[in-house]
Amino acid sequence: MEIDPRRLRVLHEVARRGGVMRAAEALHLTASAVSQQLALLEREVGLALIDRSQRRAALTPAGRVLAGYAERIEEELAEARRELTRFTERLSGPVSVAAFPTVIRHLLVPALGILAERHPQVTPRIVELYGPPALRELRLGGVDLVVTEQDADDPVPAQPSLASHPIHLDEYRIVAPPGWAEVPGDVALLKAAPWVAGHPDQACGHALDRLAALHGFTPQRVHVIEEFPPALALVAAGHGVAIVPSLALLEVPAGEVAVTGIPGVGARRIDAVTRVSRTRSGEPDPVQAVVIEALREAADGLAARLGAHWRPAAAAETADGVSRGSGDR
Repeated sequence: MEIDPRRLRVLHEVARRGGVMRAAEALHLTASAVSQQLALLEREVGLALIDRSQRRAALTPAGRVLAGYAERIEEELAEARRELTRFTERLSGPVSVAAFPTVIRHLLVPALGILAERHPQVTPRIVELYGPPALRELRLGGVDLVVTEQDADDPVPAQPSLASHPIHLDEYRIVAPPGWAEVPGDVALLKAAPWVAGHPDQACGHALDRLAALHGFTPQRVHVIEEFPPALALVAAGHGVAIVPSLALLEVPAGEVAVTGIPGVGARRIDAVTRVSRTRSGEPDPVQAVVIEALREAADGLAARLGAHWRPAAAAETADGVSRGSGDR
């Protein structure tokens, strides 16, 4: 019995994606090409691997057994590639990274420059994908690394078969409309204010819930916005206040919103998440490791960029050098 390992990969993808169409998308093939490869594999093993009596193609018992071996072969090949990098002076190969917009703009773009200089044979591929869909794609092997966010006060969720690697702690800021007569310097002054809030399941949504519970008020969520640019645009136009991470402030011109100096708002934690191989610890493979290293280095350079871009309005100085803030300390 001669089995072509390339066809095993097709079977493996059908098994973990749950169908021919999804497997074809992941493999960048047509559904017809996937079906042909499966038919050839069935001819090689002399057994039916796909149950075609149902509307949606499903694996037969023999197909599930062979798909299990195909998964182990894929992992062994990946492990072999990792081990072989020890014998080369230069890392090489593709690596796909899923991330959300602020991280792509302010961490991944600088990280790509670092990688190009130090590891020119590493070829990153960036996918704008985040949240549960990104983690699902990571588990399925569609991407190699996912950049995630969560409120720093929340416990790290248990993620079987995945490992988290810390990248950056991104401090929250409360921003207010620039036209307000006085920039608020205390949360008490915002209890009755309209809020441009993040979704409850997002990091900034959690931060607002925590702030409200700590100070004993129910925020008026007049607007609920997922992305930071429209949230900041609403604040700039005078429609409310918002909690945003420091990274988001790099996307607006200085003075477009008033950045308060209110302390104790918290931070979101930005992590890189990788798969855990059955044959390895939670450490990323060498190519993923250099991507994580580049992301951390890009994050280290953020403090200077943020400091040059804005200062809390309550600490701003007039031309005579005297602070004209709202009195917050």
